[in-house]
Amino acid sequence: MSPSGRKEALAAITAEVVGCRRCPRLVAWREEVAAHPRPAYRGEVYWGRPIPGFGDPGARVVVAGLAPAAHGGNRTGRIFTGDRSGDWLFRALHRAGFANQPHSVSADDGLRLRGAWVSAAVRCAPPANKPTVEERDACAPYLVRELAVLEPAVIVVLGSFAYEAAWRTLRELGVSLPAPRPRFGHGVEVSTGGPVVVCSFHPSQQNTFTGKLTEPMLDGIFLRARELAGLKRPAGR
Repeated sequence: MSPSGRKEALAAITAEVVGCRRCPRLVAWREEVAAHPRPAYRGEVYWGRPIPGFGDPGARVVVAGLAPAAHGGNRTGRIFTGDRSGDWLFRALHRAGFANQPHSVSADDGLRLRGAWVSAAVRCAPPANKPTVEERDACAPYLVRELAVLEPAVIVVLGSFAYEAAWRTLRELGVSLPAPRPRFGHGVEVSTGGPVVVCSFHPSQQNTFTGKLTEPMLDGIFLRARELAGLKRPAGR
């Protein structure tokens, strides 16, 4: 697919994602949260809709998370933006040479990605950050279509939920997969008939506050992803 064709295809997926109302529970929750902002965000107009993927249409690396945060992406309108998980993620992407800046606070903050695309298994903020299996499956076609357009060399999955979603997506795309499926673990790499899947713990507060995931650990994931994707390391790394 040509670069212009890829941009058009991704724009079409974005338009469908933003207008999606497939899951009544998620629609109700995202809109309830948007109608009652946290005190810290009082006065802000929340996005309150599904969150599309974001990044470079020519990406060699796709990063897949779980779902938007209620007061992060659901507020700002951009995946992993405006919450502490996103702070960790985009700092790491910047250090690895995938982002032009280390912060992601709003959809118009000037952030640009180079060689990377960030997406999620579920596009609406779920109650308690726990989407149902039915909600995951209803959202699955969006990730399938994104990966079909992008054809990445590497998929970095943030957490076991994203690993499961990516596995199902690759199977749907007809990619040859090893059997049995390797168990999820930080730093696990899985070669497939398509992209290499690289596993990372999710940069949630539960993991970062306890030291289960450290910045050097996350940096190692994205530097390895660059290597697997055939991209040069950033200067000084």
